[in-house]
Amino acid sequence: MMPNNVNITNIITEFRQDFAIIANWVKFGSKILDLGCGDGELLQYLRKSLEVKGYGVEKDDANWLACLKNGSNVIQMDLEDGLLGFEDQSFDTVILSQTLQAMHHTEDIVQEMLRVGKEVIVTFPNFGYWRNRMQITGGRMPVSKILPYQWYDTPNVHLCTINDFDQFCKDHNISVLERRVITDAKVINFMPNLLGNLAMYRLKAA
Repeated sequence: MMPNNVNITNIITEFRQDFAIIANWVKFGSKILDLGCGDGELLQYLRKSLEVKGYGVEKDDANWLACLKNGSNVIQMDLEDGLLGFEDQSFDTVILSQTLQAMHHTEDIVQEMLRVGKEVIVTFPNFGYWRNRMQITGGRMPVSKILPYQWYDTPNVHLCTINDFDQFCKDHNISVLERRVITDAKVINFMPNLLGNLAMYRLKAA
């Protein structure tokens, strides 16, 4: 059995850096819920590296089928309808990876995650990243690798900065256990709201 404090980042390098950071926040063999799980890539990674027992939630038909094909346990449902089907504290960790900005009811989904999970992991593109600011200064909405959509076809409805999310946690009495900010797989410690393009939070109800 792999110990809880093993550094998955150093052991497995072929996966995305954000996946490796998430893995370091998830306990070996724990029970997880991955919301907006896409094609199940993160679930599959955590199963292989940490032997987690997990479920995914996905609305899109194609992604749901992809999850089934790779062996992920997935429920097809719309997150905007809430998580009423899940009991309080029924998962060790609930994950929302790069989906927060696409939610219409942001406060509701975060509070529901904190109800269902003992801990919560949220990741989102940082709208305060300097390249985004430069594009806005030039009069255009940002388009980048992490924000690949044009203004007219984007699923993103609530983009925010790291400073915005920090304030959100304070206002809603949410404890930030850990925060990582990365750009192109490099961890950013200096001026993260300006120099980081992906924010990653490990949270718990206060």
